[in-house]
Amino acid sequence: MIFGEFRCEEAEGVTLAHTLNLEGKTLKKGRVLTADDLALLKQAGIAAVTGARMGEGDLDENAGAAAIAALLVGPNTETRRPYTGRCNVHASARGVLRVDAARIDALNALDEAIAVGTLPDYALARPGQVLATVKIIPFAVSRELVERCRALAAGGPLLRLAPLAPRRAALILGELPGMKENVFRGTVTATRNRLEGLGSRLALVLRCRHERSEYAARLREARAAGCDLLLIAGATVTKDRLDVVPVAVTDVGGEVDHFGMPVEPGNMLLLAHVGAVPVLVLPGCARSRRSNGLDWVLQRLVAGLPLGRAEIMRMGVGGLIRSPLEPEDEEEGETESVPAVPAGTPNVAALVLAAGQSSRMGGANKLLAEVDGVPMLLRAVNAALASKAASVTVVLGFEAERAEALLAGRRVSLVHNADFAQGMSTSLRAGIAALPAEAEAAVVLLADMPRVSAVHVDRLIDAFEAKRPAIVVPRYGGRRGNPILWPREFFAAMRAVAGDQGARGVLEANAARLRFVDMDDDAIHADVDTPADLRGSRP
Repeated sequence: MIFGEFRCEEAEGVTLAHTLNLEGKTLKKGRVLTADDLALLKQAGIAAVTGARMGEGDLDENAGAAAIAALLVGPNTETRRPYTGRCNVHASARGVLRVDAARIDALNALDEAIAVGTLPDYALARPGQVLATVKIIPFAVSRELVERCRALAAGGPLLRLAPLAPRRAALILGELPGMKENVFRGTVTATRNRLEGLGSRLALVLRCRHERSEYAARLREARAAGCDLLLIAGATVTKDRLDVVPVAVTDVGGEVDHFGMPVEPGNMLLLAHVGAVPVLVLPGCARSRRSNGLDWVLQRLVAGLPLGRAEIMRMGVGGLIRSPLEPEDEEEGETESVPAVPAGTPNVAALVLAAGQSSRMGGANKLLAEVDGVPMLLRAVNAALASKAASVTVVLGFEAERAEALLAGRRVSLVHNADFAQGMSTSLRAGIAALPAEAEAAVVLLADMPRVSAVHVDRLIDAFEAKRPAIVVPRYGGRRGNPILWPREFFAAMRAVAGDQGARGVLEANAARLRFVDMDDDAIHADVDTPADLRGSRP
Protein backbone atom coordinates (compact mmCIF):
# COMPACT_ATOMS: atom_id res chain seq x y z
CA MET A 1 0.00 0.00 0.00
CA ILE A 2 1.20 3.49 -0.86
CA PHE A 3 -0.07 6.28 1.37
CA GLY A 4 0.46 9.93 0.56
CA GLU A 5 -0.73 12.87 -1.47
CA PHE A 6 -1.92 12.19 -5.01
CA ARG A 7 -2.55 14.71 -7.78
CA CYS A 8 -6.16 14.40 -8.88
CA GLU A 9 -5.31 13.39 -12.43
CA GLU A 10 -3.50 10.34 -10.93
CA ALA A 11 -5.90 9.59 -8.08
CA GLU A 12 -8.48 7.28 -9.68
CA GLY A 13 -8.74 4.15 -7.47
CA VAL A 14 -7.18 5.89 -4.48
CA THR A 15 -8.90 5.37 -1.10
CA LEU A 16 -9.67 8.77 0.36
CA ALA A 17 -8.04 9.37 3.77
CA HIS A 18 -10.15 12.31 4.91
CA THR A 19 -13.72 13.43 4.27
CA LEU A 20 -14.11 16.25 1.72
CA ASN A 21 -17.15 18.48 1.77
CA LEU A 22 -17.82 19.76 -1.72
CA GLU A 23 -20.63 22.01 -2.81
CA GLY A 24 -23.63 19.72 -3.14
CA LYS A 25 -21.78 16.49 -2.30
CA THR A 26 -19.65 14.90 0.43
CA LEU A 27 -16.88 12.44 -0.33
CA LYS A 28 -16.37 10.42 2.85
CA LYS A 29 -13.11 8.98 4.06
CA GLY A 30 -12.61 5.43 2.87
CA ARG A 31 -14.25 6.13 -0.49
CA VAL A 32 -12.48 4.72 -3.51
CA LEU A 33 -12.30 7.65 -5.91
CA THR A 34 -13.86 7.32 -9.37
CA ALA A 35 -13.42 9.41 -12.52
CA ASP A 36 -16.67 11.25 -11.69
CA ASP A 37 -15.35 12.05 -8.20
CA LEU A 38 -12.17 13.46 -9.69
CA ALA A 39 -14.17 15.67 -12.04
CA LEU A 40 -16.02 17.11 -9.03
CA LEU A 41 -12.73 17.75 -7.26
CA LYS A 42 -11.38 19.56 -10.34
CA GLN A 43 -14.51 21.73 -10.47
CA ALA A 44 -14.00 22.55 -6.79
CA GLY A 45 -10.45 23.65 -7.47
CA ILE A 46 -8.85 20.78 -5.54
CA ALA A 47 -5.60 19.71 -7.18
CA ALA A 48 -4.54 16.89 -4.86
CA VAL A 49 -5.94 14.52 -2.23
CA THR A 50 -4.49 12.45 0.60
CA GLY A 51 -5.15 8.75 0.49
CA ALA A 52 -3.88 5.23 -0.14
CA ARG A 53 -3.39 3.14 -3.23
CA MET A 54 -3.56 -0.64 -2.81
CA GLY A 55 -0.71 -2.83 -3.95
CA GLU A 56 -1.06 -6.21 -5.63
CA GLY A 57 -0.45 -8.04 -2.34
CA ASP A 58 -2.83 -5.95 -0.24
CA LEU A 59 -6.28 -6.52 1.23
CA ASP A 60 -8.42 -3.47 1.88
CA GLU A 61 -9.23 -2.69 5.50
CA ASN A 62 -12.61 -4.46 5.54
CA ALA A 63 -11.38 -7.61 3.85
CA GLY A 64 -8.35 -7.72 6.12
CA ALA A 65 -10.40 -7.23 9.29
CA ALA A 66 -12.86 -9.93 8.23
CA ALA A 67 -10.07 -12.39 7.42
CA ILE A 68 -8.39 -11.93 10.81
CA ALA A 69 -11.66 -11.93 12.78
CA ALA A 70 -12.54 -15.27 11.19
CA LEU A 71 -9.37 -16.72 12.75
CA LEU A 72 -10.63 -15.88 16.25
CA VAL A 73 -13.96 -17.67 15.91
CA GLY A 74 -14.53 -20.73 18.08
CA PRO A 75 -17.54 -22.56 19.56
CA ASN A 76 -20.65 -20.40 19.97
CA THR A 77 -19.07 -17.33 18.39
CA GLU A 78 -19.58 -15.70 14.99
CA THR A 79 -18.47 -12.69 12.96
CA ARG A 80 -20.61 -9.95 11.48
CA ARG A 81 -20.16 -7.81 8.37
CA PRO A 82 -17.02 -5.61 8.56
CA TYR A 83 -17.22 -1.82 8.39
CA THR A 84 -14.63 0.99 8.29
CA GLY A 85 -11.79 -1.45 8.80
CA ARG A 86 -13.42 -3.18 11.77
CA CYS A 87 -14.90 -6.65 12.16
CA ASN A 88 -16.50 -7.83 15.41
CA VAL A 89 -16.90 -11.31 16.86
CA HIS A 90 -20.25 -11.87 18.58
CA ALA A 91 -21.66 -14.46 20.98
CA SER A 92 -24.20 -16.81 19.43
CA ALA A 93 -25.28 -18.17 22.85
CA ARG A 94 -25.26 -17.14 26.49
CA GLY A 95 -22.11 -18.33 28.14
CA VAL A 96 -18.70 -17.73 29.66
CA LEU A 97 -15.93 -16.51 27.36
CA ARG A 98 -12.52 -18.14 27.27
CA VAL A 99 -9.72 -16.15 25.65
CA ASP A 100 -6.32 -17.45 24.56
CA ALA A 101 -4.57 -14.36 25.92
CA ALA A 102 -1.07 -15.40 24.89
CA ARG A 103 -2.00 -15.74 21.22
CA ILE A 104 -4.09 -12.56 21.24
CA ASP A 105 -1.00 -10.77 22.55
CA ALA A 106 1.09 -12.40 19.84
CA LEU A 107 -1.33 -11.19 17.14
CA ASN A 108 -1.14 -7.65 18.45
CA ALA A 109 2.64 -7.84 18.53
CA LEU A 110 2.94 -8.82 14.85
CA ASP A 111 2.44 -5.39 13.36
CA GLU A 112 0.93 -2.05 14.31
CA ALA A 113 -1.50 -2.43 11.42
CA ILE A 114 -3.52 -4.94 13.43
CA ALA A 115 -5.37 -4.25 16.70
CA VAL A 116 -7.37 -7.01 18.39
CA GLY A 117 -9.35 -6.29 21.56
CA THR A 118 -11.46 -8.76 23.55
CA LEU A 119 -13.61 -8.94 26.65
CA PRO A 120 -11.77 -10.26 29.72
CA ASP A 121 -11.21 -13.98 30.06
CA TYR A 122 -14.17 -15.63 31.84
CA ALA A 123 -16.52 -12.75 31.01
CA LEU A 124 -20.21 -13.64 31.08
CA ALA A 125 -21.75 -12.86 27.68
CA ARG A 126 -25.26 -12.71 26.29
CA PRO A 127 -26.31 -13.74 22.76
CA GLY A 128 -25.30 -11.09 20.22
CA GLN A 129 -22.83 -9.37 22.53
CA VAL A 130 -19.51 -8.26 21.03
CA LEU A 131 -16.75 -10.50 22.37
CA ALA A 132 -13.86 -9.14 20.33
CA THR A 133 -13.09 -6.53 17.71
CA VAL A 134 -10.45 -6.55 14.99
CA LYS A 135 -9.40 -3.16 13.66
CA ILE A 136 -7.09 -2.59 10.70
CA ILE A 137 -5.36 0.68 11.52
CA PRO A 138 -4.30 1.75 7.97
CA PHE A 139 -6.46 1.42 4.87
CA ALA A 140 -5.02 -1.95 3.91
CA VAL A 141 -3.06 -4.88 5.24
CA SER A 142 -0.73 -7.15 3.33
CA ARG A 143 -1.79 -10.70 2.54
CA GLU A 144 1.56 -11.82 3.94
CA LEU A 145 0.66 -10.32 7.33
CA VAL A 146 -2.75 -12.03 7.29
CA GLU A 147 -0.97 -15.35 6.61
CA ARG A 148 1.24 -14.77 9.64
CA CYS A 149 -1.91 -14.27 11.68
CA ARG A 150 -3.30 -17.49 10.23
CA ALA A 151 -0.17 -19.37 11.34
CA LEU A 152 -0.61 -18.08 14.90
CA ALA A 153 -4.23 -19.21 14.95
CA ALA A 154 -3.49 -22.66 13.53
CA GLY A 155 -3.45 -24.25 16.99
CA GLY A 156 -7.22 -23.80 17.38
CA PRO A 157 -9.69 -20.97 17.93
CA LEU A 158 -8.54 -18.05 20.02
CA LEU A 159 -12.02 -17.51 21.46
CA ARG A 160 -14.60 -19.96 22.67
CA LEU A 161 -17.83 -19.50 24.54
CA ALA A 162 -18.80 -22.19 27.04
CA PRO A 163 -22.63 -22.22 26.98
CA LEU A 164 -24.60 -22.19 30.21
CA ALA A 165 -26.16 -25.55 31.09
CA PRO A 166 -29.18 -25.11 33.39
CA ARG A 167 -28.76 -26.44 36.92
CA ARG A 168 -31.40 -27.54 39.41
CA ALA A 169 -30.10 -26.13 42.68
CA ALA A 170 -30.97 -26.75 46.31
CA LEU A 171 -30.31 -24.17 49.04
CA ILE A 172 -29.87 -25.44 52.59
CA LEU A 173 -30.30 -22.77 55.27
CA GLY A 174 -28.82 -23.31 58.72
CA GLU A 175 -30.68 -21.86 61.67
CA LEU A 176 -29.77 -20.82 65.21
CA PRO A 177 -32.17 -19.48 67.88
CA GLY A 178 -32.80 -15.77 67.54
CA MET A 179 -32.01 -15.46 63.83
CA LYS A 180 -34.26 -13.00 62.00
CA GLU A 181 -36.63 -14.36 59.40
CA ASN A 182 -35.69 -11.67 56.89
CA VAL A 183 -32.12 -13.02 56.83
CA PHE A 184 -33.46 -16.27 55.38
CA ARG A 185 -35.71 -14.43 52.94
CA GLY A 186 -32.86 -12.24 51.77
CA THR A 187 -30.57 -15.22 51.22
CA VAL A 188 -33.22 -17.07 49.22
CA THR A 189 -34.02 -14.02 47.09
CA ALA A 190 -30.38 -13.23 46.30
CA THR A 191 -29.63 -16.88 45.50
CA ARG A 192 -32.66 -17.28 43.28
CA ASN A 193 -31.82 -14.10 41.36
CA ARG A 194 -28.23 -15.24 40.82
CA LEU A 195 -29.27 -18.64 39.53
CA GLU A 196 -32.02 -17.32 37.27
CA GLY A 197 -29.53 -14.84 35.80
CA LEU A 198 -27.52 -17.87 34.70
CA GLY A 199 -30.50 -19.75 33.25
CA SER A 200 -30.67 -22.06 36.27
CA ARG A 201 -33.27 -22.51 38.97
CA LEU A 202 -33.45 -22.56 42.73
CA ALA A 203 -35.59 -25.66 42.91
CA LEU A 204 -35.54 -26.65 46.57
CA VAL A 205 -35.10 -24.71 49.81
CA LEU A 206 -34.52 -26.69 53.00
CA ARG A 207 -33.96 -25.39 56.52
CA CYS A 208 -32.32 -27.13 59.46
CA ARG A 209 -30.74 -26.59 62.83
CA HIS A 210 -27.07 -25.63 62.77
CA GLU A 211 -25.95 -29.15 63.55
CA ARG A 212 -23.71 -31.54 61.65
CA SER A 213 -26.29 -34.34 61.44
CA GLU A 214 -29.01 -31.92 60.30
CA TYR A 215 -26.94 -30.55 57.43
CA ALA A 216 -26.03 -34.09 56.40
CA ALA A 217 -29.69 -35.09 56.37
CA ARG A 218 -30.66 -32.13 54.19
CA LEU A 219 -27.80 -32.88 51.78
CA ARG A 220 -29.08 -36.43 51.37
CA GLU A 221 -32.59 -35.11 50.72
CA ALA A 222 -31.43 -32.62 48.10
CA ARG A 223 -29.43 -35.24 46.22
CA ALA A 224 -32.32 -37.71 46.32
CA ALA A 225 -34.64 -35.02 44.93
CA GLY A 226 -32.47 -34.76 41.81
CA CYS A 227 -30.71 -31.47 42.54
CA ASP A 228 -27.38 -31.18 40.70
CA LEU A 229 -26.01 -28.13 42.54
CA LEU A 230 -26.02 -27.93 46.34
CA LEU A 231 -25.66 -24.58 48.14
CA ILE A 232 -25.35 -24.29 51.90
CA ALA A 233 -25.80 -21.05 53.81
CA GLY A 234 -24.69 -21.96 57.33
CA ALA A 235 -26.09 -20.17 60.35
CA THR A 236 -22.50 -19.07 60.93
CA VAL A 237 -19.80 -18.53 58.31
CA THR A 238 -17.48 -21.51 57.97
CA LYS A 239 -14.09 -20.85 59.57
CA ASP A 240 -12.25 -24.12 58.99
CA ARG A 241 -12.43 -27.37 57.02
CA LEU A 242 -13.36 -29.06 60.31
CA ASP A 243 -16.24 -26.67 61.00
CA VAL A 244 -19.81 -27.98 61.20
CA VAL A 245 -20.88 -27.62 57.57
CA PRO A 246 -17.83 -29.02 55.74
CA VAL A 247 -17.69 -31.98 58.12
CA ALA A 248 -21.37 -32.66 57.32
CA VAL A 249 -20.41 -32.72 53.64
CA THR A 250 -17.78 -35.37 54.29
CA ASP A 251 -20.29 -37.32 56.42
CA VAL A 252 -22.40 -37.94 53.31
CA GLY A 253 -19.42 -39.11 51.27
CA GLY A 254 -18.38 -35.71 49.99
CA GLU A 255 -14.93 -34.20 49.65
CA VAL A 256 -13.73 -30.67 50.26
CA ASP A 257 -11.89 -29.36 47.17
CA HIS A 258 -10.81 -25.95 48.42
CA PHE A 259 -11.53 -23.47 51.20
CA GLY A 260 -11.16 -19.73 50.70
CA MET A 261 -10.64 -17.62 47.61
CA PRO A 262 -8.58 -14.51 46.75
CA VAL A 263 -11.71 -12.54 45.87
CA GLU A 264 -13.24 -9.83 48.03
CA PRO A 265 -16.13 -10.09 48.79
CA GLY A 266 -16.25 -13.88 48.83
CA ASN A 267 -13.08 -14.88 50.71
CA MET A 268 -14.83 -17.51 52.86
CA LEU A 269 -16.38 -19.61 50.09
CA LEU A 270 -15.80 -23.37 50.32
CA LEU A 271 -15.94 -25.66 47.29
CA ALA A 272 -16.72 -29.36 47.70
CA HIS A 273 -18.45 -32.18 45.87
CA VAL A 274 -20.58 -35.22 46.66
CA GLY A 275 -20.14 -37.67 43.83
CA ALA A 276 -20.49 -35.63 40.66
CA VAL A 277 -22.60 -32.93 42.36
CA PRO A 278 -20.79 -29.69 43.29
CA VAL A 279 -21.36 -28.23 46.75
CA LEU A 280 -20.78 -24.58 47.64
CA VAL A 281 -20.68 -23.50 51.27
CA LEU A 282 -21.59 -19.85 50.87
CA PRO A 283 -19.71 -16.84 52.23
CA GLY A 284 -21.58 -14.18 54.17
CA CYS A 285 -21.81 -11.94 51.09
CA ALA A 286 -24.05 -14.50 49.38
CA ARG A 287 -27.14 -12.70 50.66
CA SER A 288 -26.00 -9.47 48.97
CA ARG A 289 -27.27 -8.43 45.56
CA ARG A 290 -23.87 -6.98 44.66
CA SER A 291 -21.30 -8.84 42.60
CA ASN A 292 -18.94 -11.04 44.60
CA GLY A 293 -16.81 -14.15 44.32
CA LEU A 294 -19.83 -16.43 44.43
CA ASP A 295 -20.95 -15.05 41.07
CA TRP A 296 -17.61 -15.95 39.48
CA VAL A 297 -17.75 -19.49 40.83
CA LEU A 298 -21.38 -20.04 39.81
CA GLN A 299 -20.72 -18.81 36.28
CA ARG A 300 -17.95 -21.34 35.77
CA LEU A 301 -19.92 -24.18 37.32
CA VAL A 302 -23.00 -23.53 35.19
CA ALA A 303 -20.82 -23.25 32.07
CA GLY A 304 -19.22 -26.62 32.84
CA LEU A 305 -15.72 -25.14 33.04
CA PRO A 306 -13.01 -26.71 35.23
CA LEU A 307 -13.14 -25.42 38.78
CA GLY A 308 -10.82 -26.51 41.55
CA ARG A 309 -8.11 -25.14 43.80
CA ALA A 310 -5.89 -24.04 40.90
CA GLU A 311 -8.67 -22.17 39.09
CA ILE A 312 -9.90 -20.46 42.27
CA MET A 313 -6.45 -19.33 43.34
CA ARG A 314 -5.87 -17.74 39.94
CA MET A 315 -8.80 -15.37 40.55
CA GLY A 316 -6.72 -13.03 42.71
CA VAL A 317 -5.65 -10.57 40.00
CA GLY A 318 -8.77 -8.46 39.56
CA GLY A 319 -10.34 -10.22 42.54
CA LEU A 320 -10.74 -7.06 44.61
CA ILE A 321 -14.28 -6.44 43.42
CA ARG A 322 -15.05 -4.03 46.21
CA SER A 323 -13.00 -2.47 48.98
CA PRO A 324 -13.30 -4.33 52.30
CA LEU A 325 -14.12 -0.96 53.87
CA GLU A 326 -17.31 -0.50 51.85
CA PRO A 327 -20.52 -1.33 53.76
CA GLU A 328 -22.46 -4.47 52.93
CA ASP A 329 -25.98 -4.22 51.53
CA GLU A 330 -28.79 -3.88 53.99
CA GLU A 331 -30.84 -7.01 54.56
CA GLU A 332 -33.42 -7.65 51.89
CA GLY A 333 -36.42 -7.64 54.22
CA GLU A 334 -39.83 -9.07 53.46
CA THR A 335 -39.19 -10.80 50.17
CA GLU A 336 -40.95 -13.86 48.80
CA SER A 337 -38.85 -16.94 49.51
CA VAL A 338 -40.69 -19.56 47.45
CA PRO A 339 -38.62 -21.01 44.60
CA ALA A 340 -40.11 -19.71 41.37
CA VAL A 341 -41.37 -21.84 38.50
CA PRO A 342 -39.57 -20.92 35.25
CA ALA A 343 -41.41 -18.42 33.05
CA GLY A 344 -43.46 -20.08 30.35
CA THR A 345 -43.87 -23.34 32.28
CA PRO A 346 -47.48 -24.60 32.27
CA ASN A 347 -49.28 -24.68 35.59
CA VAL A 348 -48.89 -28.34 36.52
CA ALA A 349 -49.68 -29.49 40.04
CA ALA A 350 -47.84 -32.36 41.70
CA LEU A 351 -50.03 -34.84 43.59
CA VAL A 352 -48.22 -37.24 45.93
CA LEU A 353 -50.23 -40.27 47.06
CA ALA A 354 -48.94 -41.32 50.48
CA ALA A 355 -51.92 -42.76 52.36
CA GLY A 356 -51.44 -46.53 51.92
CA GLN A 357 -51.33 -49.05 54.79
CA SER A 358 -48.08 -50.80 53.74
CA SER A 359 -49.97 -54.06 54.14
CA ARG A 360 -47.11 -56.23 52.83
CA MET A 361 -44.46 -54.67 55.09
CA GLY A 362 -45.25 -56.68 58.21
CA GLY A 363 -46.80 -53.80 60.09
CA ALA A 364 -44.17 -51.14 59.39
CA ASN A 365 -45.02 -47.93 57.54
CA LYS A 366 -42.81 -48.23 54.47
CA LEU A 367 -43.10 -44.55 53.62
CA LEU A 368 -41.24 -43.64 56.80
CA ALA A 369 -38.45 -46.13 56.07
CA GLU A 370 -35.17 -44.63 54.89
CA VAL A 371 -33.51 -45.17 51.53
CA ASP A 372 -29.95 -43.83 51.54
CA GLY A 373 -30.71 -41.93 54.73
CA VAL A 374 -33.91 -40.24 53.51
CA PRO A 375 -37.46 -41.46 54.34
CA MET A 376 -39.32 -42.51 51.20
CA LEU A 377 -42.10 -40.00 51.83
CA LEU A 378 -39.57 -37.17 51.94
CA ARG A 379 -37.90 -38.41 48.76
CA ALA A 380 -41.22 -38.23 46.87
CA VAL A 381 -42.28 -34.86 48.30
CA ASN A 382 -38.85 -33.27 47.76
CA ALA A 383 -38.80 -34.55 44.17
CA ALA A 384 -42.12 -32.81 43.60
CA LEU A 385 -40.96 -29.61 45.35
CA ALA A 386 -37.72 -29.51 43.33
CA SER A 387 -39.55 -29.99 40.04
CA LYS A 388 -41.22 -27.39 37.84
CA ALA A 389 -44.58 -28.20 39.41
CA ALA A 390 -46.45 -25.06 40.43
CA SER A 391 -47.84 -26.64 43.63
CA VAL A 392 -47.51 -29.83 45.66
CA THR A 393 -50.44 -31.63 47.28
CA VAL A 394 -49.85 -34.68 49.50
CA VAL A 395 -52.57 -37.17 50.43
CA LEU A 396 -52.03 -38.79 53.84
CA GLY A 397 -53.92 -41.59 55.55
CA PHE A 398 -52.16 -44.42 57.42
CA GLU A 399 -50.19 -42.98 60.37
CA ALA A 400 -50.99 -39.51 59.08
CA GLU A 401 -49.73 -37.80 62.24
CA ARG A 402 -46.23 -39.24 61.85
CA ALA A 403 -46.17 -38.38 58.15
CA GLU A 404 -47.38 -34.84 58.81
CA ALA A 405 -44.66 -34.31 61.42
CA LEU A 406 -42.04 -35.45 58.88
CA LEU A 407 -43.30 -32.89 56.35
CA ALA A 408 -43.41 -29.99 58.80
CA GLY A 409 -42.10 -26.76 57.31
CA ARG A 410 -42.44 -27.82 53.68
CA ARG A 411 -44.63 -25.79 51.36
CA VAL A 412 -47.17 -28.48 50.58
CA SER A 413 -50.93 -28.80 50.91
CA LEU A 414 -51.95 -31.78 53.04
CA VAL A 415 -55.12 -33.77 52.40
CA HIS A 416 -56.28 -36.37 54.93
CA ASN A 417 -58.01 -39.39 53.41
CA ALA A 418 -60.15 -41.04 56.09
CA ASP A 419 -61.05 -43.86 53.66
CA PHE A 420 -57.45 -44.88 52.86
CA ALA A 421 -58.14 -48.52 53.84
CA GLN A 422 -60.50 -48.85 50.87
CA GLY A 423 -57.71 -48.53 48.33
CA MET A 424 -55.69 -46.14 46.21
CA SER A 425 -58.71 -44.82 44.35
CA THR A 426 -59.91 -43.04 47.51
CA SER A 427 -56.62 -41.16 47.77
CA LEU A 428 -56.69 -40.28 44.09
CA ARG A 429 -60.22 -38.93 44.36
CA ALA A 430 -59.38 -36.90 47.46
CA GLY A 431 -56.20 -35.52 45.92
CA ILE A 432 -57.74 -34.53 42.59
CA ALA A 433 -60.58 -32.76 44.40
CA ALA A 434 -58.05 -30.69 46.39
CA LEU A 435 -55.89 -29.50 43.50
CA PRO A 436 -55.72 -25.74 42.81
CA ALA A 437 -58.35 -24.46 40.40
CA GLU A 438 -55.68 -22.93 38.15
CA ALA A 439 -53.87 -26.24 37.58
CA GLU A 440 -53.86 -27.20 33.90
CA ALA A 441 -52.64 -30.70 34.66
CA ALA A 442 -51.36 -32.89 37.49
CA VAL A 443 -48.40 -35.26 37.85
CA VAL A 444 -49.41 -38.09 40.13
CA LEU A 445 -46.48 -39.47 42.12
CA LEU A 446 -46.56 -42.65 44.19
CA ALA A 447 -44.65 -42.12 47.42
CA ASP A 448 -43.29 -45.69 47.44
CA MET A 449 -41.10 -45.12 44.36
CA PRO A 450 -37.90 -43.86 46.03
CA ARG A 451 -35.74 -43.42 42.94
CA VAL A 452 -38.08 -41.04 41.12
CA SER A 453 -36.60 -37.52 41.26
CA ALA A 454 -37.35 -34.05 39.96
CA VAL A 455 -35.50 -35.02 36.79
CA HIS A 456 -38.25 -37.51 35.91
CA VAL A 457 -41.07 -35.15 36.87
CA ASP A 458 -39.63 -32.29 34.81
CA ARG A 459 -39.29 -34.50 31.73
CA LEU A 460 -43.05 -35.08 31.90
CA ILE A 461 -43.85 -31.41 32.48
CA ASP A 462 -41.59 -30.38 29.60
CA ALA A 463 -43.51 -32.75 27.31
CA PHE A 464 -46.92 -31.34 28.25
CA GLU A 465 -48.56 -28.97 25.79
CA ALA A 466 -51.58 -27.09 27.10
CA LYS A 467 -52.86 -26.42 23.58
CA ARG A 468 -52.62 -30.09 22.62
CA PRO A 469 -53.07 -31.86 25.96
CA ALA A 470 -52.16 -35.51 26.15
CA ILE A 471 -51.62 -37.95 29.00
CA VAL A 472 -47.84 -37.92 29.39
CA VAL A 473 -46.48 -41.34 30.34
CA PRO A 474 -42.86 -42.25 31.17
CA ARG A 475 -41.35 -45.27 29.45
CA TYR A 476 -38.17 -47.28 29.93
CA GLY A 477 -37.20 -50.46 28.11
CA GLY A 478 -40.49 -50.37 26.24
CA ARG A 479 -42.54 -50.50 29.47
CA ARG A 480 -44.58 -47.62 30.81
CA GLY A 481 -44.28 -46.58 34.45
CA ASN A 482 -45.02 -43.86 36.99
CA PRO A 483 -45.46 -40.95 37.66
CA ILE A 484 -48.00 -39.96 35.00
CA LEU A 485 -49.11 -36.46 33.98
CA TRP A 486 -52.85 -35.99 33.52
CA PRO A 487 -54.44 -32.97 31.78
CA ARG A 488 -57.35 -31.36 33.63
CA GLU A 489 -59.91 -32.74 31.19
CA PHE A 490 -59.36 -36.20 32.75
CA PHE A 491 -59.83 -35.07 36.35
CA ALA A 492 -63.55 -35.86 36.35
CA ALA A 493 -62.93 -39.42 35.17
CA MET A 494 -60.18 -39.84 37.79
CA ARG A 495 -62.58 -38.75 40.53
CA ALA A 496 -64.94 -41.55 39.46
CA VAL A 497 -62.43 -44.42 39.85
CA ALA A 498 -62.91 -47.16 42.46
CA GLY A 499 -60.87 -49.99 43.96
CA ASP A 500 -57.12 -50.19 44.54
CA GLN A 501 -55.76 -49.60 41.04
CA GLY A 502 -55.77 -45.87 40.74
CA ALA A 503 -56.49 -44.51 37.27
CA ARG A 504 -55.34 -47.51 35.25
CA GLY A 505 -58.79 -47.93 33.72
CA VAL A 506 -58.86 -44.28 32.62
CA LEU A 507 -55.44 -44.74 31.08
CA GLU A 508 -56.45 -47.82 29.10
CA ALA A 509 -59.68 -46.21 27.93
CA ASN A 510 -57.71 -43.31 26.46
CA ALA A 511 -54.82 -45.17 24.83
CA ALA A 512 -55.03 -42.91 21.77
CA ARG A 513 -54.30 -39.87 23.95
CA LEU A 514 -51.00 -41.10 25.39
CA ARG A 515 -47.71 -39.34 24.77
CA PHE A 516 -44.70 -41.39 25.83
CA VAL A 517 -41.50 -39.90 27.20
CA ASP A 518 -38.48 -42.20 27.24
CA MET A 519 -36.48 -42.08 30.47
CA ASP A 520 -32.81 -42.83 31.06
CA ASP A 521 -33.28 -45.31 33.92
CA ASP A 522 -35.77 -47.72 35.46
CA ALA A 523 -36.72 -45.55 38.45
CA ILE A 524 -40.22 -45.32 36.96
CA HIS A 525 -40.67 -49.07 37.57
CA ALA A 526 -38.99 -49.40 40.97
CA ASP A 527 -41.53 -49.41 43.80
CA VAL A 528 -41.34 -50.78 47.32
CA ASP A 529 -44.04 -53.17 48.59
CA THR A 530 -42.15 -55.65 50.77
CA PRO A 531 -39.14 -55.67 53.11
CA ALA A 532 -37.19 -57.38 50.32
CA ASP A 533 -38.05 -54.52 47.93
CA LEU A 534 -36.85 -52.05 50.55
CA ARG A 535 -33.55 -53.87 50.99
CA GLY A 536 -33.11 -53.94 47.21
CA SER A 537 -33.66 -50.20 46.95
CA ARG A 538 -30.76 -49.44 49.28
CA PRO A 539 -27.22 -49.10 47.96
